[in-house]
Amino acid sequence: SFYTRRCITEDLSWSLVTVPRLTELCLHHIAHNFEKNPILNYLLPEHQKKAVDRLSTSLPLTVTANIVSHEEYWKRCCMERWQVCDVSSYGDSWKRMFFERHLENILKFFIPNTTDPKQVLELIPLCKGYVRKLEINQFLPPLRVDQKEESNDLSDTEDDAEIGEVYMHHYNLKDLITALPHLEELHLVYGVKSCGMNFEWSLFNFTELDCSNLAAAVKMCRNLKVFKLTQSKVDDDKIKLLARNLQHHPCLLELDLSHNLIRDHGAQALGKLISHSRLETLNLCNNQICHLGAQALAQGLAESSTLTSLNLRLNFVEDKGGEAIGRALLTNTRLKSLHLGSNNLSEPTAAVFSQVLAQNATLTSINFSCNHLGLDGGKQLLEGLANNKTLTELDLRHAEVEQETDFLIHEIVWANREAVRLASLQHPTTEPL
Repeated sequence: SFYTRRCITEDLSWSLVTVPRLTELCLHHIAHNFEKNPILNYLLPEHQKKAVDRLSTSLPLTVTANIVSHEEYWKRCCMERWQVCDVSSYGDSWKRMFFERHLENILKFFIPNTTDPKQVLELIPLCKGYVRKLEINQFLPPLRVDQKEESNDLSDTEDDAEIGEVYMHHYNLKDLITALPHLEELHLVYGVKSCGMNFEWSLFNFTELDCSNLAAAVKMCRNLKVFKLTQSKVDDDKIKLLARNLQHHPCLLELDLSHNLIRDHGAQALGKLISHSRLETLNLCNNQICHLGAQALAQGLAESSTLTSLNLRLNFVEDKGGEAIGRALLTNTRLKSLHLGSNNLSEPTAAVFSQVLAQNATLTSINFSCNHLGLDGGKQLLEGLANNKTLTELDLRHAEVEQETDFLIHEIVWANREAVRLASLQHPTTEPL
């Protein structure tokens, strides 16, 4: 008789559990074909999340921008693209971070007459719902068509900037920023970062046409609250044009023009702006404002009902300017913070501010650092502080004030600060101090 032997092999690892569910297969298919058929909105919420988790971050923005709202997806897009991602700077929105930084990168490397403007304009319908702030720390000029090897050092002189005026106009932001309805902050620097050995003055040219275009654009940004134009060689003529366009702006609260070339005529235009606008903060640090400009700003300060912070650090206002600002603060009841560091001030300014400290009940912070107030100036400030209960910061570093006087002033200011802190604990408010 014959015996038949049957061998049955069995895969011990096989199980029904390893068979993907139909739902999973469908979601995988949806994610795989998302570019051709983005049907995310037809899915249940829990299925939407699973599909989004499978989406590639390299999908075109034309597909994802207005369909994918899941923060986890945009977090992946940001983390894969940038090493440092601080979402708290973007209202805790990863999607806002992605579109703001993506747009900033395009603008930073936009070369007029070379880069296709469609790169920017086609992005508007995709990003306009999310962009609230733009920080553009460089603007590239057009490529020079007539580049020649120059044997002399002309490129290292200011003359080169004048020669380059004709072809150094930068990208006009008007069409972009006027199409962003939620834009509240705009920070600009007209210059080139890391130009290295290719340095030319013409790379740092904020031209008259640039200024005219920018002034018109900012005037039309009706929701803009913060405007910063720094390190851009902005002079008096350009600041006059900007100030005229900003005079009746409905929302602008903060204006930063630090590290520019503003002199007295420019400061006069800004003094007028202070008194005819809703500005709360004005930063003019490191310009070339002398006493006439400071007097004009003081006049604006006397008429202003909104300005709370003025920074004039690193200018040349001297005592004529310092005294004028002090006299304005005898009537002004809005300014809280004033920075007059490094302005070649001496005892006469301190004498006026002694009176200010005795009368003004609004100022909380004054900076007189790096001036020449001297022993008598320090004593006069101390006298003015005798009954002052509101000043919580008075910076007198390198102001040539006697050590004992400085110590007594510090004690009064510290006591005021403690009193304010205790009051805030007893009566907490929603607004920070």
